[in-house]
Amino acid sequence: MSEALPGERIEDKSLGDLVALASSNISGLVRAEMELAKLELKNDAKKAALGGVMFAIAGLIGGLIVILLSIALAYGLVACGIWHWAAFLIVSGIYLLLAGGLIFLGYRRIRKIDGAKRTRKTLKDDFTALRHRGDPDTPALTE
Repeated sequence: MSEALPGERIEDKSLGDLVALASSNISGLVRAEMELAKLELKNDAKKAALGGVMFAIAGLIGGLIVILLSIALAYGLVACGIWHWAAFLIVSGIYLLLAGGLIFLGYRRIRKIDGAKRTRKTLKDDFTALRHRGDPDTPALTE
């Protein structure tokens, strides 16, 4: 008898019945909230997947544009009187310099990674404190 019936007074229920009623109402509310969260997350996942597909297509189109602009630049150099092979070699050299510069910048950024210095220091201090138990007269724990 954990439900409040329409003609029944809540004051006439025992403490056990009231606790059971509250527990039932809370569990029903939690189930409803979980179901709502599932529906919202499913909808958001669909939107995120569609957005990801659109970004992938845009990246593919961007790659094709870079290829076409590279060919156009090479033929522009040919129009200026440079041999075909030299024009394409110049465009390739430009990309080689660009890639080298990006590798250099990326390497410099990665060298600056500290690797959680403060965490390592606090962990080391914690282990030291545990080994010595905070008292210099107490023998250290063995590993």
